[in-house]
Formats: sequence, C-alpha cells, structure tokens
Amino acid sequence: MPRHSLDSKLAILSDAAKYDASCASSGSTKHDSRDGKGLGSNEGSGICHAYAPDGRCISLLKILMTNFCIYDCSYCVNRVSSNVPRARFSVDEVVDLTINFYRRNYIEGLFLSSGIIQSPDRTMSDMVRIARKLRHEENFRGYIHLKTIPDAAPELIEEAGLLADRLSINVELPTDVSVKNFAPEKNPAQIRKAMANVRMRKEVAKDRSHTGKRPPRFAPAGQSTQVIVGADASNDAAVLSQSTRLYSSYKLKRVYYSAFSPIPDSSSKLPLIRPPLQREHRLYQADWLLRFYGFDLNEITGVTPDGNLDLDIDPKLAWALQHRGLFPLDVNTASKDMLLRVPGFGVKSVQRILSTRRHRTLRYEDLARMGGSMTKARAFITALGWTPGGLTDSADLRARFAPPPQQLTLL
Repeated sequence: MPRHSLDSKLAILSDAAKYDASCASSGSTKHDSRDGKGLGSNEGSGICHAYAPDGRCISLLKILMTNFCIYDCSYCVNRVSSNVPRARFSVDEVVDLTINFYRRNYIEGLFLSSGIIQSPDRTMSDMVRIARKLRHEENFRGYIHLKTIPDAAPELIEEAGLLADRLSINVELPTDVSVKNFAPEKNPAQIRKAMANVRMRKEVAKDRSHTGKRPPRFAPAGQSTQVIVGADASNDAAVLSQSTRLYSSYKLKRVYYSAFSPIPDSSSKLPLIRPPLQREHRLYQADWLLRFYGFDLNEITGVTPDGNLDLDIDPKLAWALQHRGLFPLDVNTASKDMLLRVPGFGVKSVQRILSTRRHRTLRYEDLARMGGSMTKARAFITALGWTPGGLTDSADLRARFAPPPQQLTLL
C-alpha cells in the first residue's frame, strides 16, 4: 500500500466522512477561551458547516480517523469489500490538524468518525485518545462530536462522553431485519443498549451530590443517531415510526437521515428505491412537523396510500390539501394548534400572530411582515381585507406548488 502525505490523507478521509450526516452541534454548554484558560471556542460561525435548530452555524473539521474497516455493510462505501482508496490518520495527526485549523480560524470544532480497524475497542480507544489529548494536553475547548462505536467497551464510551460535547451512535437502517440482512456484523440489540447507557449516564450527570456538587459533565449536547434511507424497502412511515421511538426512548437531540445512493462501480447490489436526496429532504421536514408542530405519524404518512411522503410538495402542504374542509382559517381567531398547520407558517410567525392579535386585528400585509410565506399561506387563511375566495377549493391548487412535469430524454 502506498504511503500517503498528510494532505492526501485529509482529502481521502474528509471526503469519506461526507456520508456521516449527524454533525449538528446544538445544545452544548457555552464555553470559550476568552477567560484565558484554554484554546478554542464552540460559539460563532465559521470546512463543514453544522446548523443548529436556533439557526446558529459553526464550522467543524469533519473527518474519519480511517476508512479501513473490517465490516462489510452492503450500503457503506468504506466496507471491506469496496475498492476505494484507503488512508489512516494517527492520533497525533488528528490532534495537530484540529489545532492548526483552529488557529487559522478555519474551524471551531471537530467531528470525528471512523471505520472499524482491528476491533471496536481498538478503534474507540484511539478516538478517545484523540479527544483526551485535545482536552487535557492542548487545552482545546472547542466543540467535539464523536461518532461512537456501540460494540466498544462501556468504559470507553463513558470516557468519550466526559470528553466530547456530543456522542452519536448509528442505528444504521430503519428495521432490525434490514440491519441483519445488510450489516450482518452489527447487532441492533447492542446498538440500543449502548444508546440506553449513554442516556442513563447523561441523566446521572445532572444529579448533584448531597453536598451540592455537580458530577463531571457528560455529553452536554446530548446524543444523536443516523438512519440510512433508501438502502432497503422500508417506506417513510416505517422510517418515521422508528425515529419517533428513538426520540422517546433515548431523549435524542436529532435523528439524521442519510440518503443511500448506489455508488458507481460498486460491488453493492442494493437497488435505488426512491430518489434519495429529495426523499431525505422530505423526511427532515416531516421529522420537524412531528417534533414541533403537533402532527402525529398517521396524519403525515397517511396522505399517500403507500405510506411514503409526497416528493413533489412538502408534507404540511400535502396534509392541508387533503383536509381543505378545515380551511380557510381566520388568523384573528384560529387556535395556535391550527395556525401551526397552515402551510407557510412557522413556529415563530405563529407566535408573532398570537402576540400581535391581542392588540389589533391583523391584515394580510401584517402577516407578510411577520415572516410567513404568503405564497403558500394565502390559499388557507382569511384576514382583515383578505379572503381566498374559491382558491382554497380550486382544482389546480396542488399544481400551483408542485414542480412542473419535465420531458424525459431518450438519450
């Protein structure tokens, strides 16, 4: 095997890391080096951009420690049977890259994942060594997200949580059957056990001792997971049903959906079930509706007969078009729950509507100033000086929002 320069390793292993989706950093405790006691910051904006739910953006060095792997997961480009260029960073190389990139103001943190080399314990041990050197030797106080290996020893995962801001453990695929079929070396029960241990350890870290002293912080930004979508035949209802259980069972900060797309010249025999990136986008939208807008799973996935989301329009609009009898809503009297179901209205715009209408009657122009997308909302609401007339029930309403059909080429 040829020896790689540091630059070529970085090119290979940063490119390989793009398949790891869970790198957002919301929820961490704020800490920076302005007090003169450390290096780095996890605040601000800045190689990989991670967006928090509050809109904050931070830049992360997002790499794999290595893309060598002893496992042969059918959907993974880095599986042992895949013919891809391989590289491996040493512990010191990752530490030096992180510190040097930070000092150049390129990054504010590190997202580190890895293929499995030799054994889960050996791999996890090296990742923990990287985090330990950054925190204790370099006094790095920026954001660290470690992709945790569920088969590793619990004490290694525990130390990882004491060093990192966020841990993530991938559930891989929407069902246990799919994991067993396409990732036979991985054990769904062990994955769930590791996630449960992280949740329990984090909850314990909140408890004060009888003297009032807090225990050491443990993964203050919580844990997340990643689901590969499109590698098996699971419909969107199955994907979102699993996500709902994961949020509830493990108090996850986020479930990330990673679109599977067959790789050219790959030995993988997995089919392309649905257009991957558009499906991924719709799943994120549906996930948001389930978590923050009061929708339940059946409402979102019951719009189509096959349990999949409509790829042409967003899931809230798809629901509204199926329930036109509930609209139009008077924005001056409608409940918060129903306003949240108006296409084009977000949580913030609904809150502004509720606050403002206590003092005066809202006009159409007011709604536009409050941040609502009136292109979508106008067919579903009434306000002072505005009524949609027959627009709500018009036969071509869906066509106004769906992309126009395209002529396919035969070449």
